[in-house]
Amino acid sequence: MSEVREVTDATWEHDVVKSDLPVLVDFWAPWCGPCRMVAPIVEELAQEYAGKVNFLKINTDENPMVPAKFGIRSIPSLLIFKGGELKGTIVGFRPKSDLKKRLDEALA
Repeated sequence: MSEVREVTDATWEHDVVKSDLPVLVDFWAPWCGPCRMVAPIVEELAQEYAGKVNFLKINTDENPMVPAKFGIRSIPSLLIFKGGELKGTIVGFRPKSDLKKRLDEALA
C-alpha cells in the first residue's frame, strides 16, 4: 500500500531527483480549496500505481525554493518526474481520468 509523503526543499534532491521510480509531486497549500479537492484523487492514484510511481506533496507556503525553481504560479500543480527530469505538468483541478491519462503519457 502506497501513501502520499511530504517532500521539502531540503529533501527534494533525494526524494525526487535521485528517485529510482517516477515521481508525481503535488504542489499545494492548506488554504487552497482546489488542492483539498485533488488530494483524495492523488491518494487513490498512489494506491493504483503503488510500486510503480512515488507520490509526494510539497507545501508551497513552507517550501518556497522548489516551487520558485519550477515557476509554480498556480496551485494545485502536479509535476511528473522520471529519471529526475520533468516529464509532465498538470495545473489546477482535473478529474481522475485526466490525471491518469497524463500520468500514463509521461511514464510511457
